[in-house]
Amino acid sequence: MTDSNDPVVRGYLLQLIGEEGIEMIENMPEGEVTDEQIAEASGVMLNIVRRTLFIMNENNLAVCRRERDSSSGWLTYLWQLDLSDIESHLVKEKKRITKNLEIRYNFEVDSVFYTCPEGCVRFEFKEASKCEFMCPACGEDMMFEDNSVMVKKLRDRLDALEASS
Repeated sequence: MTDSNDPVVRGYLLQLIGEEGIEMIENMPEGEVTDEQIAEASGVMLNIVRRTLFIMNENNLAVCRRERDSSSGWLTYLWQLDLSDIESHLVKEKKRITKNLEIRYNFEVDSVFYTCPEGCVRFEFKEASKCEFMCPACGEDMMFEDNSVMVKKLRDRLDALEASS
């Protein structure tokens, strides 16, 4: 099984299923088990276990098998983790993050911003001019914002992601 303590894997799982979901994974019994068994073994509430399992199943990180009890007709769901494909999930997530950062980087580079000194609003030049460079929330004069620090941070982050390929 993939190490859920790996910072990259843990960060991805944290975003996907939260801290309680990670706790559930770390304490989940081996093999096929019911959601009740998982809740008991992990100490995580049953509704959170079920939510986590469904999220993981939707993302192909858990496998579910149904069994019907022949006497009662009730269905039993048996769950098993399958983190073998998590690397491809991480690659997809990296691509998604890179794309979003590139969009934001280009927006920051291509735009001129004006902000309220009180922190009420941040507008592009066109919007600020429509308001006559007055904050619509508090009436203060908006000031030109030098976003070079933001641009540099975005560029550094993009470069770091590209270097980790």
